[in-house]
Amino acid sequence: MEDLREHGPQPLDTLMEKWGLTNHLLVDTSTEQLNHKQVQKARKGRQMTLTMMQKVCRAFNIAIWNTHLTKEQKETYFEYMHRHLFNYAKGYEADWVDPNAEIYPKK
Repeated sequence: MEDLREHGPQPLDTLMEKWGLTNHLLVDTSTEQLNHKQVQKARKGRQMTLTMMQKVCRAFNIAIWNTHLTKEQKETYFEYMHRHLFNYAKGYEADWVDPNAEIYPKK
């Protein structure tokens, strides 16, 4: 029997890799008691509530803001919403193009 709460790897996982973010960094950055298990579930596609998706999204944006952006980049940074990070969120667009792609950290 198929588990309808499992959605597979999420855009969050891919974006975290592109930005060079770790689960630990999101947990440390969050001011909302986010834990490692919640971040891991979010990345792997376990269905989360809207509140939890938003909590992960806020931590994701803050982690990028605090660790990767220059003053100039902060002025043009596009803040991600939960619909950009989770493929089962209302309003998700599979063909969405990330406006921040040109400022990903160089590897």
